[in-house]
Amino acid sequence: MDMLSKVGRYDFLAEPFHCDFSHHLFMGHLGNHMLNAADFHSNDRGYGMTYLNPIHKTWVLSRLAIEMEEMPQAYDKFFVETWVESAMKFFTSRNFKVVGADDKVYGYGRSIWAMIDTDTRQPTDIFSVRDGLISQYIESEKSCPIDKSSRVKMGSDPELIRTVDTLYSDVDMNGHINSVKYIEHILDLFPLGYYKSRRLHRLDIAYVAESHQGDQLELYREQVAEGEFNISVNKLTPPEDDRIEVCRCKVKFVKD
Repeated sequence: MDMLSKVGRYDFLAEPFHCDFSHHLFMGHLGNHMLNAADFHSNDRGYGMTYLNPIHKTWVLSRLAIEMEEMPQAYDKFFVETWVESAMKFFTSRNFKVVGADDKVYGYGRSIWAMIDTDTRQPTDIFSVRDGLISQYIESEKSCPIDKSSRVKMGSDPELIRTVDTLYSDVDMNGHINSVKYIEHILDLFPLGYYKSRRLHRLDIAYVAESHQGDQLELYREQVAEGEFNISVNKLTPPEDDRIEVCRCKVKFVKD
């Protein structure tokens, strides 16, 4: 297999029905574009889903941080650049840069991924795939100037804001609730009026456990500073309705 560049660059369009009332791209759709770019990049280089799925392995997202100075507006063409910053036995870190057609930088993203066995759902050795091919594509010199994901510490008494049912359209190719769906549910905790006076600047989310169709999601929120909130998402799994945390998130809003 011929070596490709370590950094992938993929073009996208801020489609109008993927934009909110302010005519800017929804954060959830930007998250999807980043995950698609990651998929394109890994597939093109031989260690993506199309190779992994037949051998009963897959990538799962563990952490995602997105920090944006501005969001693309409706009909804007933009690019998502992505590269692998480092790789260890069970985890790999992948970065993103969102740039406009005129090389204007909208923002950056950082992510951590695990490779799992789809039969056992347990982590598997990343370097066992194609003799550690991923190590040939590590790019540690390219700048990603945002902070790494921070650990979200919930207080002792967060407020239960909403309970959400999980349905058909929440489920992704891996058979569990899509990573971006959690982001959308979290951002729905804030009313439209809140977004009219503030802009979402940064989102950090850590995925702790999987949830599946039929689980109920409980979303707890606490405010930790002006414009900053911690959110915990728990699942209630029938029939016993055991409560298990599935992800934690920190969001930071700013006033422009």
